[in-house]
Amino acid sequence: MTKVKKEKGSAEAEEAAAAGGNEKSYQELIANMNEIAQPLASKKLSKKLYKCVKKAAKVKNIRRGVKEVQKFINKGEKGIVVLAGDTLPIDVYSHLPLMCEDRNLPYAYIPSKVDLGSSAGSKRPTCVILIKPHEDYQDAYDECLEEVSTLPKPL
Repeated sequence: MTKVKKEKGSAEAEEAAAAGGNEKSYQELIANMNEIAQPLASKKLSKKLYKCVKKAAKVKNIRRGVKEVQKFINKGEKGIVVLAGDTLPIDVYSHLPLMCEDRNLPYAYIPSKVDLGSSAGSKRPTCVILIKPHEDYQDAYDECLEEVSTLPKPL
């Protein structure tokens, strides 16, 4: 039972993999999506939505989780609804797109609930977030609102 010395090149490669190894590419995340995840935000729009969620979370201007988002949609609160496309079972939040369409709220699916939760400043994955408008990040909000509104709605 002796120790085996590692080569420097393989040790550095392992450290790099450990540091950023849990990052999945956009294509890998799309492979794990639900069937109902339409309209899906593009890679570019997903990044913009993550940034907007991060800015909204700083000023505590988001609603997080199915129960809370559903309650405030019913109360008539306005904003952008961001849903995670890899949530299972889909029955947990399959009613929310219909509620959004009834109230003319823009909504979009993004590939990862882990990334959505972390952009909201939480260690827990989050399957749905409502971004409310605020003057601190109005430019980013308007840009996301415009792009999410132009996404094609499912049939």
